Amino acid sequence: MIQYGLPALFALFVWWFSTGAIIYLDGLPQRSFRWSLLGANVMLFGALHGLLAGRADQSIAGAYGAFTCGLLVWAWQEMTFLMGAVTGPRRDAADPQAIGARRFRQAVSVVLYHELAIAAGAAMIAALTWGAANRIGLYTYLLLWGMRTSAKLNLFLGVRNLSVELLPPHLRYLGGYLCRRPMNRLFPFSVGLGSLLTVLLARHAAVPGASDLQATGFSFLATMMGLAVLEHWFMVVPLPVNSIWAWGLRSHAAAPPAVL
Repeated sequence: MIQYGLPALFALFVWWFSTGAIIYLDGLPQRSFRWSLLGANVMLFGALHGLLAGRADQSIAGAYGAFTCGLLVWAWQEMTFLMGAVTGPRRDAADPQAIGARRFRQAVSVVLYHELAIAAGAAMIAALTWGAANRIGLYTYLLLWGMRTSAKLNLFLGVRNLSVELLPPHLRYLGGYLCRRPMNRLFPFSVGLGSLLTVLLARHAAVPGASDLQATGFSFLATMMGLAVLEHWFMVVPLPVNSIWAWGLRSHAAAPPAVL
């Protein structure tokens, strides 16, 4: 069981810590962003090098390395967006008169460059690991991309908890593109499909005769998928769930209220 439990604990810690660290950094004064982004760029190149160097490593260490590198590439995407370096052509508050397709086009416009950067990141990781034995880093990145897209769509369509307090001050205008309602029609499909994938990934990790890479790598993936489903539930339960990152929100203390 240790080959499944330790990866799960590692993934849980990395998810909690990396989320809180990014929240803290993007809430700091904007003059600090150049240094944070410089560090993020160094981290990105190190992660890409790690994915290339470990593409043939099928050991437990190789699974840990690929998973971590995939997460670091994703962290770069999150940091560049939340620090305002890569967002979209529209940087204005939502038009209160826009509804339907027009509102959706405006919402896409505020994140367009970010979405293109995510797609480019996926293509880069796929190229670096093409035909490789170890593609855990790619699977990690794709999983995060898929579930984050689902989360964005649910926030746009409407959920109870918009978590606008997690947005840095310079992106508070994004709150106007979100909708507050108890739930939306997409939500059950999101959590249902995510839960099914969690089970399938866990079963693939525990299949008899699984290699070290398969058992460890898919334990990471199952845990991250489960956490993504949990994050979806955070959007609808009437609980102060963001308090688990209270330490990261300290840098947001003086932020202005969000525009909804």
